[in-house]
Amino acid sequence: MRIVGFAGSLRRESYNRRLLAAVGKQLEQRREDLVFESIELKDLPLFNADLEAAGDPPAVVRLKAAVGTADGLIIATPEYNHALPAVTKNAVDWLSRGPRPHALEGRPVAVMGASPGRFGTRRAQADLRQVLAVLGAITMVRPWLLISSAEERLGRDSEPADTIAEAIEKYADAFISWVDRFL
Repeated sequence: MRIVGFAGSLRRESYNRRLLAAVGKQLEQRREDLVFESIELKDLPLFNADLEAAGDPPAVVRLKAAVGTADGLIIATPEYNHALPAVTKNAVDWLSRGPRPHALEGRPVAVMGASPGRFGTRRAQADLRQVLAVLGAITMVRPWLLISSAEERLGRDSEPADTIAEAIEKYADAFISWVDRFL
């Protein structure tokens, strides 16, 4: 099984990158034949139909190939101003382009997020789930993984705090079962 994921944040010390790494580690520990790959979005240009018409830029080609050949996708999104951030939406926009089925259509997807605030990306995840539904992605309904107070709960160089370790384990188990349904 091959799972890929990306964090919708470009910040070097992103909480969502830390969360994605923690979930990726749990996925690989829980299933011997599973490989997890984290995709960087820092070189992904803003979606532009002129760029697309000239041929997808290399970063777009890499993103579409990684997601299009994966058994499942995990998106870790921050929340900016009570909504889905541009970095996450831009990656989804690029993935939705091209011949059908595009890279998201029919793909098992999980959504999660971490935030320093109290609500743990609830609104951004709801926005993203709506967009993914329109695009035909098969989004895992439950459990939601909403990490609030991320600076305290996702250690910089250490394991996630005990208060969220169990939630991460349950999330990894649920996503493996979700992807298995479609293999």
